[in-house]
Amino acid sequence: MRSLTGAVVGWSLVYGGLRVWWTAGHAPSFEPFGSDLVGFTGWWSVGLCGEAGVLAVALHRVRTWQPLLAAAAWGTAGALIAAAAILLPEIVGLLLLSLGPQFDPLGFASRLGCAGGAVLLALATAAYQRRTRGDCQSCCRSGRPVRWHRWAWWAAYAAVAGLVARFVVQAVAGFDGMAQGPSIIGLEVGMLLAGGLLPLALVHRWGRVWPRWVPLLAGRTIPRLLLLIPGFGLGAGLVAYFGMGLLQVASGVDSEFSLTFLLTAMSAYIVWGLGLLVASTDYHLRTRRSCVQCGR
Repeated sequence: MRSLTGAVVGWSLVYGGLRVWWTAGHAPSFEPFGSDLVGFTGWWSVGLCGEAGVLAVALHRVRTWQPLLAAAAWGTAGALIAAAAILLPEIVGLLLLSLGPQFDPLGFASRLGCAGGAVLLALATAAYQRRTRGDCQSCCRSGRPVRWHRWAWWAAYAAVAGLVARFVVQAVAGFDGMAQGPSIIGLEVGMLLAGGLLPLALVHRWGRVWPRWVPLLAGRTIPRLLLLIPGFGLGAGLVAYFGMGLLQVASGVDSEFSLTFLLTAMSAYIVWGLGLLVASTDYHLRTRRSCVQCGR
């Protein structure tokens, strides 16, 4: 917990100091968006960095469970992720090797720094919850059994439904004018894996042990991070990116697409992301190692 607190405070000072310098009038021109962050720009971004540092210290010092403190910390981490929401299409572009001429390395690095602070604060908040809510001095787990799995099962299939709904909306609107090429095919294959295979793997047994039809790996345990990193990462990215998109649509931003198409497509993505987050949480709880002291 102490190392996490130091990491968040250090990030707050370094990244927050950079944002103070930029907000004071020394910011470069970030193309093509005009800013490296969205929603929380200018002094709002500085305030988020300072708030993250203060909350990290509070999480370290408070010895009892305080729901409002935890909610504030999770909310600040979520706001930092939302501010760096443009990372989602950029990372997808990196994976597909199709960044395009408008890619801004400095803006990308800044958004990575913002998201990194969010991850550190989230880890510190999770550590605070484990320390203050459990009854085992070793693992801090509670004696109450975890009953997430039924909800996670529905969430996983809701994520799949979100992906299907997105394709249906596009089919109704038509595919005329859409770009074609290897990168688009790769994107569609990636969507099928991340929206079909990944959610189901998080809630079914074959997501913990490689199936018999997988060469060389059949019967071996699947490394939990292989599913948890894309599950949490993509889930948070989808909710942040398309959540901010919905706010922009609600504010009346002009678009070449119809309002019905935007609302339906973005809502489908958000359902997909929320389903991944719930299913990933359940997978994390079910695949943790048993505690040596209490056996849970």
